[in-house]
Amino acid sequence: MNDLLQDYLPLAVFLGVAMAIGLALLVAPFVVAYRRPDPEKLSAYECGFNAFDDARMKFDVRFYLVAILFIIFDLEVSFLFPWAVAFGELGWFGFWSMMVFLAVLTVGFAYEWKKGALEWD
Repeated sequence: MNDLLQDYLPLAVFLGVAMAIGLALLVAPFVVAYRRPDPEKLSAYECGFNAFDDARMKFDVRFYLVAILFIIFDLEVSFLFPWAVAFGELGWFGFWSMMVFLAVLTVGFAYEWKKGALEWD
């Protein structure tokens, strides 16, 4: 029985440390939080306009363009990491297929830049 308990001792220590860290992270905001925030700090911020106005109000389409650009370049990075890890095994086909992928993204980026999607007036 003693050997069985010694086998599970690292698991019990791990669970104890995990629970202590989780509890510390739950309690820490209440201990170190700023007590008197101003009204602007407490206001909701979403998409650059006041969230308490009419739901049918017009807002700039550039918010969508920035989101789309973020998704495009996030997608690019998510494909670049596995490609870089397996680069030695892919050969020339893998190299040129990634160059075509990057060329398409570069053309899209140049188009967005030319259309002024990156300019925020």
